[in-house]
Amino acid sequence: MDMPLIPASKMGFGCMRLPLLDESDQASIDIEQFKQMVDVFMGAGNTYFDTAFVYHDGASETALGEALVARYPRDSFTLATKCLAWAMPDADSAKKCLDVSLERMGTDYVDYYLLHNVGGKRTAKFDEYGMWEFAQEQKAAGKIRFVGFSMHDDAACLEELLTTHPEVDFVQLQVNYLDWGDPHNEAARLMEVAAAHGKPAVIMEPARGGRPCNLPEVAAEALAAANPEASQAQWAYRFCWNLPNVLAVLSGMSTLEQARENVASYAANAPFDSEEKAALDKAVGILRSLAGIPCTACNYCVKGCPSNVQIPQIMELLNLGDITGDLAFARDLYSWQAAEGKASSCIQCGLCETMCPQQIDIIHQLERAAELYE
Repeated sequence: MDMPLIPASKMGFGCMRLPLLDESDQASIDIEQFKQMVDVFMGAGNTYFDTAFVYHDGASETALGEALVARYPRDSFTLATKCLAWAMPDADSAKKCLDVSLERMGTDYVDYYLLHNVGGKRTAKFDEYGMWEFAQEQKAAGKIRFVGFSMHDDAACLEELLTTHPEVDFVQLQVNYLDWGDPHNEAARLMEVAAAHGKPAVIMEPARGGRPCNLPEVAAEALAAANPEASQAQWAYRFCWNLPNVLAVLSGMSTLEQARENVASYAANAPFDSEEKAALDKAVGILRSLAGIPCTACNYCVKGCPSNVQIPQIMELLNLGDITGDLAFARDLYSWQAAEGKASSCIQCGLCETMCPQQIDIIHQLERAAELYE
């Protein structure tokens, strides 16, 4: 167990969207196709596999045990899994997740163990259940090699977490070129904070749920003019593969063809040249111009909101829906990102609008969000 923290390859296999035999049954993983995908991934020299206790209703971990652990030497790959402690009823249930995960995967240790989706009010459950201490105890016992956490929160939250828990080895963050300069998601600032604390980052959502792979025609043309041979997915992954301080970049692969394409893309990876950088900047500018709400996430609107409506997050999701044209994707994000204060909770007191420097018609936009996403 002397493998270094950062593997030789930055390409990671995300096991949240594995191929299914029955689309209505998340546990019906197509094991034979998954085995072929694993073989393609491993055959190209990649080693990082990412799953979680809850993915595919637990079947993702079991499938990894069958398709990977049972078929390859244990020291030839690395496993990452996660514990969603805030969704567990008590501390005992949360702590038992580790042993269940190890049993499912057929191994006696996990290389990377993450506290899953820390941040906001969810952090309190990890604290209450003693999960930070538990993870370190299990690391000392040899069941965990490296401890980290994943989060979808802002840079201030990451700063607070890493200051409070300097003992963690790495973090997992949402980073992609759409979020890089975004005032809500702060991807660039997140990476800066991680680096300042000396923590390498696993990047999740490099293709933002597939949004940069299905660009509006005007943005797609800007990229194609600079590199007509590159797919839209390649642009998204290359942006992340070539960032500093990256442990792995996760790709959620669902088919054998996707596995082959991603492996080939990584093998041909190179940093953007000047023309490509300019083209990507142009495409991002075009995409942001499609966002109709000029919200800068200053958070003035939420101060004193009697209903605790998550206004900046909701404005960002409305813009995301406008940019991508994919309301289903934005609605799925809304279901949990706005759970602590939905748009329909607005009592139309108008305090938010009096505080908004951008003079956004917030009440109307919240009505639109409730209609579109609830």
